[in-house]
Amino acid sequence: GPYFVSEEMAASPFLERAAAKIDPGKDRFPYCIVWTPLPMITWILPFIGHTGIGNSEGVIYDFAGPYFVSEDNMAFGRPTKYWQLDPHRAGTTETDWDQAVTAGNKEYAKRMHNLCCDNCHSHVAMCLNNMRYNNSSKWNMFKIGALLMVHSRYVSTSAMLKTWLPFVIICIIVTLALTLS
Repeated sequence: GPYFVSEEMAASPFLERAAAKIDPGKDRFPYCIVWTPLPMITWILPFIGHTGIGNSEGVIYDFAGPYFVSEDNMAFGRPTKYWQLDPHRAGTTETDWDQAVTAGNKEYAKRMHNLCCDNCHSHVAMCLNNMRYNNSSKWNMFKIGALLMVHSRYVSTSAMLKTWLPFVIICIIVTLALTLS
């Protein structure tokens, strides 16, 4: 697809180095959008969560609250999913990617957080718009959320359980309650 790493690009030494630097144990996700569950909200709607973006070294930045972009410490816990993007679709150098992320961080450090309209997904979208990722400046929170659902990978089995187990338990309880009433 046009949004993620192609077979041709995956064979490049540049991307091989980036993929080799992904280290979930150290929370390092170069050129990635990362996702983690939001307590209670994700339990009911498991496709809704908190996002951040990794720079070329894999340091994660997330719009964590009003006037605050967190560095290396996601607001709602460690990433459970990631979507590695192709840095060549952002420009020609690591600097292009990092400058776009830094510009997005600076802008969001001046913004009030709004759960529905200007949030962590919007921050990630601005970073992608800044770099014109995939030759587009039409990234938004809905596109980020939808494409994360399609293209992301869980960092581990326990990360997948952290995302889905509360939802499954709630569904079982509701089903039992409705069946037994």
